[in-house]
Amino acid sequence: MELLDKISRVLNEIFVWIAGAFLVVMILLTCANIFLRLAWMPVKGTFELMGFFSAIVTAFALGYTQIKRGHIGIDILVNRFSAKAQRILNGANYFICMIFFAIAGLQIAKWATTLKQTGEVTETLGIISYPFTYGVALGCLTLTLVLLVDLLKVLVEGKRA
Repeated sequence: MELLDKISRVLNEIFVWIAGAFLVVMILLTCANIFLRLAWMPVKGTFELMGFFSAIVTAFALGYTQIKRGHIGIDILVNRFSAKAQRILNGANYFICMIFFAIAGLQIAKWATTLKQTGEVTETLGIISYPFTYGVALGCLTLTLVLLVDLLKVLVEGKRA
């Protein structure tokens, strides 16, 4: 399990750096578009690029955010339960979320394959969209890996992961 946890952490750290790079590009693109719009020459395809880049930023940050426990959780009621009940609920939550994101990742990858086969491109810039869709699927699947590690920590070590 230690190896799986280490693989998950390294993979998600790489992904969060990639997400950060895309975020920087989004900021630069927004600034360039604002300044060039003053000269009546906005950046062509900004809307398309921002959509693709924000999808990558969000998807690639999912697993890292789970590792850092950055997702919003409201546990007012659960905190009143015994430690054993909390572990059971956390384990059930990790399992359900893991199944959900595994299915979501596989379905998104299936959709990306369809986009690839049909040769789908964007309207303004003619960018192929399936690599970004595969990126979102990959982000969902890495979150699935993090949730699996969390579930194993609850089951094997009895920890609240």
